[in-house]
Amino acid sequence: MANKKKLVVLTGAGISAESGIKTFRDSDGLWEGHNVMDVATPEGWQKNKTLVLDFYNQRRRQLFEVKPNRGHEILAELENHFDVHIITQNVDDLHERAGSSNVLHLHGELLKARSTKNPDYILDWKDNLNLGDCDPNGNQLRPHIVWFGEAVPALDEAVHLTQQADIFAVIGTSLQVYPAAGLIDFANFNVPVFYIDPKPAQVANIGKRLEIIAEPASVGMEILRNKLLN
Repeated sequence: MANKKKLVVLTGAGISAESGIKTFRDSDGLWEGHNVMDVATPEGWQKNKTLVLDFYNQRRRQLFEVKPNRGHEILAELENHFDVHIITQNVDDLHERAGSSNVLHLHGELLKARSTKNPDYILDWKDNLNLGDCDPNGNQLRPHIVWFGEAVPALDEAVHLTQQADIFAVIGTSLQVYPAAGLIDFANFNVPVFYIDPKPAQVANIGKRLEIIAEPASVGMEILRNKLLN
């Protein structure tokens, strides 16, 4: 692996949208008809656990109906040429299903559950999660999702990966959800940065070699692959 350049890729909802997974930022903070504050905050969980569990049960079921798209597949194929590390804001498993081996989930994973009292007690979970599903000490399990207002435990590792990148790419993210959006600032000054998004956000002059590819993820990844391999 020593001779392979390290390609670090930050992905967001835009890469999964092409597989049919809805993004909530498209519709005034509503996610599948729900106010985000009701289903993606600790306060929403305390107010109505049944609603929150049902919401993520629906998301989990939806996940089994979709499959990775060409954007996911190209990222996996690039492992033949680069030491690829993906930092994703997405809670789906489409990167893994496409064949990517190094995926860091900043915002948790839909297919896991964890104890409400012991954050280190995490289980693989593919079925519905219900009230009464508990850890061995009788504490209710919750979705293994980083909700708004909660700490992002994987952030330090994400920063470390970004600092090591020989090439940094951003795919399908608004670059408005912090702290993930701030990762781009940790890429070294001379590292080429590629930003793929059909409606790219304004990026401050970061002094790096920034190239914007204003395309959806699958089209943009074809373009990026050709650039990287030629």
